[in-house]
Amino acid sequence: MRHQGLIRLITATAAFRSLQAGVELRQSQQVYGLAGSQLTLWLAGLLQETGRPLLVVTPGLEEARRITMDLSAFLPEEEVGFLPPAEVMPYEVYARSLDLAVQRLTVMESLLAGRIRVLAMPAAAAVQPMTPPEAWRKAIFHLAAGQQVTWEDLLHRLDALGYQRSEVVEVPGQVSVRGGIVDIFPLTMDQPVRVEFFDDEVDSIRTFDPRSQRSLEALPEIAVTPVRELLLTPEALERGKAALQREYQTQLKRLEKQGRGEAARHLEEKVAGYLEQLETGAFGTGLEQFRHLFYPQAPTILEYFPAPPLVVMDEPGRIKETMVQAAGEMAEMFGQLLAAGAALPSQAENPPDYDHLLKLFFRGRPLICFSLLPKQFPGISPMNIVGVTAKTMHPFLGKTNMLAEEVKNWRHSRYSVVLFAGNQERAQLIKDALWDQGVEAPVTEDLSGQLYPGQVMITLGTLQKGFEFPQWKLVAVSDAEVFGRQKRPRPRKSFKEGTRIAAFTDLKVGDFVVHVQHGIGRYRGIEQLEVGGVQKDYLLVQYSGEDRLYVPTDQVSMIQKYVGAEGHVPKLNRLGGNEWARAKKRVQESVEAMAEELLALYAAREAMPGYAFSPDTVWQRDFEASFPYTETPDQLQAIAEVKRDMEARRPMDRLLCGDVGYGKTEVALRAAFKAVMDGKQVAVLVPTTILAQQHYQTFQERMAAFPVSVAVLSRFRSAKQQEQTVKGLRAGAVDIVIGTHRLLSQDVKFKNLGLVIVDEEQRFGVAHKEKLKQLSKNVDVLTLTATPIPRTLHMSMVGVRDMSLIETPPEDRFPVQTYVVEYSPELVREAIRREMSRGGQVYFVHNRVMDIDRITRHLQELLPDARIGVAHGQMREDQLERVMLDFMEGNYDVLVCTSIVENGLDISNVNTLIVHEADHFGLSQLYQLRGRVGRTNRLAYAYFTYRRDRVLGEAAEKRLAAIREFTEFGSGFKIAMRDLEIRGAGNILGPEQHGHMLSVGFDLYCQLMEEAVQKLRARTGEPAGEAAPEPTGPTIELNVDAYISDAYIPQAALKMEVYQRMMAVESMADVEQLEEEVFDRFGELPPVVKNLMHLARLKVLAQEVHVTRVEHKKGEVHLVFGPDHGLKGEKLMQLAGAFPRRLSFSVAGGLTIAARVAGMSQADLLILVESIFKRIKLLAAARTG
Repeated sequence: MRHQGLIRLITATAAFRSLQAGVELRQSQQVYGLAGSQLTLWLAGLLQETGRPLLVVTPGLEEARRITMDLSAFLPEEEVGFLPPAEVMPYEVYARSLDLAVQRLTVMESLLAGRIRVLAMPAAAAVQPMTPPEAWRKAIFHLAAGQQVTWEDLLHRLDALGYQRSEVVEVPGQVSVRGGIVDIFPLTMDQPVRVEFFDDEVDSIRTFDPRSQRSLEALPEIAVTPVRELLLTPEALERGKAALQREYQTQLKRLEKQGRGEAARHLEEKVAGYLEQLETGAFGTGLEQFRHLFYPQAPTILEYFPAPPLVVMDEPGRIKETMVQAAGEMAEMFGQLLAAGAALPSQAENPPDYDHLLKLFFRGRPLICFSLLPKQFPGISPMNIVGVTAKTMHPFLGKTNMLAEEVKNWRHSRYSVVLFAGNQERAQLIKDALWDQGVEAPVTEDLSGQLYPGQVMITLGTLQKGFEFPQWKLVAVSDAEVFGRQKRPRPRKSFKEGTRIAAFTDLKVGDFVVHVQHGIGRYRGIEQLEVGGVQKDYLLVQYSGEDRLYVPTDQVSMIQKYVGAEGHVPKLNRLGGNEWARAKKRVQESVEAMAEELLALYAAREAMPGYAFSPDTVWQRDFEASFPYTETPDQLQAIAEVKRDMEARRPMDRLLCGDVGYGKTEVALRAAFKAVMDGKQVAVLVPTTILAQQHYQTFQERMAAFPVSVAVLSRFRSAKQQEQTVKGLRAGAVDIVIGTHRLLSQDVKFKNLGLVIVDEEQRFGVAHKEKLKQLSKNVDVLTLTATPIPRTLHMSMVGVRDMSLIETPPEDRFPVQTYVVEYSPELVREAIRREMSRGGQVYFVHNRVMDIDRITRHLQELLPDARIGVAHGQMREDQLERVMLDFMEGNYDVLVCTSIVENGLDISNVNTLIVHEADHFGLSQLYQLRGRVGRTNRLAYAYFTYRRDRVLGEAAEKRLAAIREFTEFGSGFKIAMRDLEIRGAGNILGPEQHGHMLSVGFDLYCQLMEEAVQKLRARTGEPAGEAAPEPTGPTIELNVDAYISDAYIPQAALKMEVYQRMMAVESMADVEQLEEEVFDRFGELPPVVKNLMHLARLKVLAQEVHVTRVEHKKGEVHLVFGPDHGLKGEKLMQLAGAFPRRLSFSVAGGLTIAARVAGMSQADLLILVESIFKRIKLLAAARTG
């Protein structure tokens, strides 16, 4: 345990010893006077002194999470657990995200393994019935190298544990089977594992990287843990099935007797589905709601502890209050569900009940209750009451002189003073600041030694709140008090951790493709054809009419997946027509003209004189240290690029791209602060009044501790306020101004403008953009865009546009718990009530303006107490802004709106999203809508609903399936991101170029752009950078069987991936690496795949010795050379001597070497050609040497 010196100061007190004695006497006790981090310190003391595990029950989720985060300052992360309640939904759930399941299952497994020493959980989770630990222990199985396992048994057990079959394993809960290889991603492991079999014996077990799919390290054995909580033993299955059938029949008769035919039909439909699941063993989502039928005497979390824990209740009064409210809401909800035939009576029999909680955890056990005030709690009679006097620490808000004065006073009064810092950098900043004020405070990573009166120490760790114990003369100050904001440590890895925006290359049958020479067609799969007695794989592409094209796999680089805007269906070209050539030429000319214009602008800006800002000041470092999050690598890179531009003598013109919430604003804040430190003014231009208000609040809050004057100019300011701001700008009294296009008015003049920050430039009109050009002449400009752009576009524009990309999502966000679920008024009421009860707000998205008022009335009937606002794009701008501002300021609980909220709004208090008829939305829209919630460290919820009674069209069915994929495994994330990137590209390049992009597909567009830029830079004499690799290399046509059989790799998409990788090899090392990877992922290479690898090696060697073509003709192989081969006279004689009576030479029209191969086997033929290439390479090396 860390910081034992601090803990010992508490455990040595009479108050704590009294508590400890009570524990030993098994007494129920009450401790009052403690809250927040003060309580956490006492919990750490209890753990240390009693040696017993702790179970801490809190009123709600946030309190449990705070205790968990605080305890991480004292204990290793793996010893502290946080168990949120299981989401048991009595509705038709089509899909749900796995984040909550991962969290719960990981904790359950860690508890059983004895790793967790402190578990914090809300009361709602504490009373939930659990799967018996014995069922869990039986379900977990181990795999070890050398173990005998039948294939069928392994797959049956994985199915029973809830693993989902997938072509490629990328996220927890997936399993993939290929030949003798099984890839599994257990929920409780950081990385997936690859299990290779030799017959029925486990040959090896290796972890692998889910991104590259390459093996990492060998493991002797692994534990395979369940993917779902409800594990059914054969007895439990039979018991539950009989109980469900019995209760269902009774309730069905009751409803029919009451004349409620519609409700009876609904119940029949619902329960029949669950009974079918139980019969077939294909358990889907939803069976958890009947857990009580399978396990009537269900155990509690207590039974998961290897040794009985000490039970601690935090604020029992508030726990009771919360549970009474939840029980009332649950009773009301189930009353309506029962009437509608959507639930069974037994589901409502065990509401979350305070008396039930006490019975479970208090029966025969000592209980410790903590509370801030000394009051009595129903059902609890403590035998020992301990009172403590403690104070919460006041904030210093970055004013280190105030902090130093306070520290001196404490030191003078013989207090022990501990200052907590979130990281080493902050610790050093605190140390330096105190040193400057005459206070010496050493930094230590762990306060393990004794703390003495008058001693001041800085240590690493994160506390929510500092505190003071006056009677024991102890003070702890958190960095939240020092800097005004807390430095949050990175949390434990979530499986969605920082997925980078990657190129989306996987190809499915039916996808549109672009052939560089033949245009847009539809991919129909890989076909094996025999041509000239040789078997090879070909890609079949269907063109307009009956036109079909078979593309050899060695020309796969000529084909790209067509990527356009979501929902855009391109027109198929005809083979042999000139329509494609015309379209390509049009785009080429347009791209060249645009590249020329961009290059001219870039060159003009490079030559323009600008202001070179000074290097970072001490205040800059202090300001950056007050950022409450850990910066992502992309953020740090972008900050460095912006600062480098600002310190250069030419004016900056940088575009910063990144998804909403990825940290662009922080980059802008640091740039603005740097400008102000040099006495320059900053203008921040935003497209809407709402955004101006948001940025104003952010800038003010972040700069509160520094003498920086921030003002806002928008319609929401009175005429007098606007006049004062304009005067302040002219006089230099305002350092930073944030505003809409009002900033571009004639009356706005700056005394010393140094930096212009433009947010979402594409949302300004042409006239405003012209005025902006005038404003930003000769000053540094930083443009932010929230729509991400593809890396390929970024790379193709290197040298004509300075761009920074932030592609890594911040890791300290809690994932959004997502459900795809049938629309139900009860579900909506419960979801909104839950959010309102924790003081939060809700977005209800309905994308049809014509009946948005009807939906609003429906919601108001469901929730008479809720304050509901309406926002949509057809409202007057000032009216819309007023509603949005009222919502931001908390005047509404629910905002019923169209998808206009998908852009630009950042309201941290909104943590529930309900999307009505989600099957009408595109994936990228849903992705962005979901990004509106979960912007803080609160658990957020997103419900994508669809109508139960509606027959979905094929397109909507497909979209719903894609949403399910997106929700459950995050794989749809790539599709959503790709569409967003295309949108981003259109925003940057303008509507005309967006049209061109759609006509040839995105990837070819980027290729043409890159070629145009390289050509122009070469013409102007500038270094052209790395030229784009030519898509065509040497062509190798040998009569050998070379293909990937379905028996080896059955999945077409994975075959395509291997072919694409094979065509991209550029060196022998690349081929070797690919061969190793294919062996690693798919097992021993069959002869036909070995031939493919051999052909890839020949392609590399041919390129090295300047052979452009290898042809197989009537018993001979012809090697056709390009220029610069350097083989003449003596060298050719030496080559002929190395292969006697095998070679002949022709020099008419260039060198051709013919090798006689009649009667040779395919393997010998390949070896011979490779030997000839290697000998030529040696001869060439001897010549150059």
